[in-house]
Amino acid sequence: MKIFANALALSILLALLAACGDESSSSVSPEPGDDSSSSVIPASSGDLQSSSSQKSSGKEKSSSSEKNVKESSSSTTAKNSSSSVDDNKSSSSIKKEDSSSSVEIASSSSVTPKSSSSEDVKQSSSSVVASSSSVAEQSSSSSYDRTIAFNGSLWRKGEYKIFVDTRDNREYYYIQITGEDTAGKAAAIKVMAENLNVGEFVWGFEDQEDDSKIERYCYKNDTANCNKYGGLYQWAEMMQLPSRCNTESCADLIKPNHQGICPSGWRLLTYNDYYIVVHADNNEDGVKGTRAGRFGGSNDSGYSLIGAGYLWDHSFRRVDEVIYWHYPAEGFLDFPLTSQVGFQGTSSTTQGSQDTYKTHGFSVRCVMVE
Repeated sequence: MKIFANALALSILLALLAACGDESSSSVSPEPGDDSSSSVIPASSGDLQSSSSQKSSGKEKSSSSEKNVKESSSSTTAKNSSSSVDDNKSSSSIKKEDSSSSVEIASSSSVTPKSSSSEDVKQSSSSVVASSSSVAEQSSSSSYDRTIAFNGSLWRKGEYKIFVDTRDNREYYYIQITGEDTAGKAAAIKVMAENLNVGEFVWGFEDQEDDSKIERYCYKNDTANCNKYGGLYQWAEMMQLPSRCNTESCADLIKPNHQGICPSGWRLLTYNDYYIVVHADNNEDGVKGTRAGRFGGSNDSGYSLIGAGYLWDHSFRRVDEVIYWHYPAEGFLDFPLTSQVGFQGTSSTTQGSQDTYKTHGFSVRCVMVE
């Protein structure tokens, strides 16, 4: 009987041991998180960070990602030999994504290819309730005071003058700025102290491809923003060249003193023009002196840059934080899809310049032809 009891106890013990065997099939450790959604993928010089980027396989980064791109202090040292831009711009980068914080010069050795299928959430025509004809055009005499961006001292001295664009009777303030050009010579320009605002409204999800008229974007599809910040234009539209020039080279159509969408007697701003503004005689703050006070600047020059925002892959972004503008010159990288551009953010310390895609919608300034 005692032997039977011992055998029974032994069998029970063996059964318990079997039940507590290898649990790997029913207790799986959770996989480590996929760092590809939050990993830092630096550019070759190590200054480009993505807060939510995919692995660098040439595909577009996620639309939820916003990169913090640090400013480069050496971005304006290379002499540019483009036919219509007399400058010392470094054009060895194409900016793929905008930054979610302060601006930002892309790495001088990094090129991020443009995706043919952007993941940015684009507006669709079916999601817009109103038609373009129902967008009420604000009067050019809007209650918004555009002069609040100006240099108060220069304003009181009467330095700002008024020009009337006879195409739509819109008034623009301009100012004469004397400084030094890229060749180190004394130079003076009469330049608009506000962004151009001309053309027929089109939705941000559309391209500006009607070559029979001037078309403009207004930030967030609100024409009141055009009165406040100016219009936004793709490169070919700004140049008043066929829309095909956004995707093919039209270098042979670029003229000296290229007028583009500027009024008669005015031309598009070049890199050399902006260089003169940065190096104005009365500007002791460099690029900070080109920005309005509410845009992180001192506005010593009187140029009065404001954070107009921009249209990037048909998505409006970063009003009051950043401004971009196309120059009347094609880019070098990813040619012929790019233009040479300038940009500033609230904390920029250098004359931001790069190549980026012609189809992005940027601000426009004009200079008087003399």
